[in-house]
Amino acid sequence: MSKRTTKMKSGEGLDKDRTDYERFDAMSDDDIDFSDIPELGEKFFKEARVVMPPGKKQLTLRVDADVLEWMKAQGKGYQSRINAILRAYYEAHRRDA
Repeated sequence: MSKRTTKMKSGEGLDKDRTDYERFDAMSDDDIDFSDIPELGEKFFKEARVVMPPGKKQLTLRVDADVLEWMKAQGKGYQSRINAILRAYYEAHRRDA
């Protein structure tokens, strides 16, 4: 495995934003198709609750060098992304236990 580090500037390597902002800005609420979004009624808001994830703990973790470099190359916040990946795995598998 190579020990070279590839560094990227923020936003480098990302495709140019192709959003049609003029069309978007000209849209009214009536132009938006909400048909696939369920309406959130009073019951939803009465039963809604804020769920805060448990606090984080610092640890030392051994990760394959190429995996770590790839995660870092994705940009700022790579540790939070690693945590999100682990959380998704945890959520998917804790129901099986």
